[in-house]
Amino acid sequence: MMTIKRVGILGAGKVGIVLAGLALDAGYEVRISGSGAVDKIDLTIRTLVPGAIAAENNEVVANSDIIIPAIPLSRYKNIAAALLKGKLVIDEMNYWWETDGIREEVLAPDSTSSEQVQAYFKDSTIVKAFNHMGYHNLQEEARPQGDAKRKALFVTGDDHAAVDEVAHFVDTMGFDQVIHYDIKDGIMTEPGSPLFGASLSYKDLKDVIDHFDQTEFGQKIAASKLN
Repeated sequence: MMTIKRVGILGAGKVGIVLAGLALDAGYEVRISGSGAVDKIDLTIRTLVPGAIAAENNEVVANSDIIIPAIPLSRYKNIAAALLKGKLVIDEMNYWWETDGIREEVLAPDSTSSEQVQAYFKDSTIVKAFNHMGYHNLQEEARPQGDAKRKALFVTGDDHAAVDEVAHFVDTMGFDQVIHYDIKDGIMTEPGSPLFGASLSYKDLKDVIDHFDQTEFGQKIAASKLN
């Protein structure tokens, strides 16, 4: 298992800033890029997440052990696939019509968003995490191991070692983990599912996931996979 020491975040919006703060609190070295030049976001970074390093995308990727694109889903192809070659990448993106526009212009209808992200970044390893909990909850509800109020995050992907590595990272960021090893299962946490927006304990999150196939949403997904 690789040892994550340096975290790279592509995107200096609300989610990116929150994840950068959690990573700094957990003791990681953090680099973060924005959509513009470094000098445009440097003051924001120094003010909101002092200790994080503002940098261009290339520098963030080159100097990080794990990459988190904290951007609208509709913009993931703005990142050159080759830039993330060989990298472990956390997909926390969701389709959201208010920021992404017409779904059919962003996603093909025959697979989940994370499958399409993995297909685009074909030389990277994608693990789905951090996407079902709102950024306010992520910021406010991180807790140490053993805390009775600790919440859980869903972590899934096809590469077992990578999923385990990300699960450990999630643990250090302040959350328990419900782990699956199938990137298709990321759909369980996408908008429209019972888990989207969920801020639950490990037991409650696992219970919802275990009963997912019995929900109307789960049945629709199962039916669509047969077609």
